[in-house]
Amino acid sequence: MPGGDVLFAVSSVLVAILIIPSDWSSQRPGEWTPPRLLAPPPRLLTRGELSRCRGGEGGLYLAIVGQVFDVQKGDRHYGVNGGYHGMAGKDASLAFISGDFTESGLTDDVSTLSPSQVVALYDWLTFYQKDYTPIGRLIGRFYTEKGQPTEALMKLEETLFEGQRLKSQLQAESQEFPACNSEWSPAVGGRVWCSTKSGGVERPWVGVPRKLFSPGSSRSRCVCVEDHSSSRNPNMQEYQGCPPHSDSCTMDE
Repeated sequence: MPGGDVLFAVSSVLVAILIIPSDWSSQRPGEWTPPRLLAPPPRLLTRGELSRCRGGEGGLYLAIVGQVFDVQKGDRHYGVNGGYHGMAGKDASLAFISGDFTESGLTDDVSTLSPSQVVALYDWLTFYQKDYTPIGRLIGRFYTEKGQPTEALMKLEETLFEGQRLKSQLQAESQEFPACNSEWSPAVGGRVWCSTKSGGVERPWVGVPRKLFSPGSSRSRCVCVEDHSSSRNPNMQEYQGCPPHSDSCTMDE
């Protein structure tokens, strides 16, 4: 066979291998498996359509961050007599964090939320994704008429990323500087102290109480540190009137 014909034959075999689905090799003669269908695009709802889904024949829907869910199984919460009926038929994302269920509070404008609050909002979104049936996307603040993310949604997700970063940082900090135990009574006043398990962190050392200030803030919280740790942190401060190596401090404030 001439060299050109050999090359053509080999190329044809390779093309055939690439074209034939890999799962055909396991099929019996005469069997045929239809190709997998792509998932249908998400349903898109307008605000007007969603507003008609407040119970009854129209269904019972709500939206959070532009994602619409069927909450019919939670009728006792979201139905006409439910405590959260105000959320039905709309996107009231802000109310999940603010707790404001007035007409002005039932809004999807979440631009005032801090990064940590946005993390909490997405925790709610995760809850609905797990517990309720997704319906589609709401055209408006978070999704365009083609179902694409809007600039507002992309900005919100940037804030979410920052909130997740701060949360991870705080978790790491809480391991290094666990929260103190604390108590208060009218007779004695306040007391903070450290032990081998405080702030939910078990450790082999007890530590001493210190005030830990957030950069740029006058607010502080009590944390337990190993004696040598506090001297390296400019945001640490000893409790006034408390011996520096004591594991317990009383507070007048």
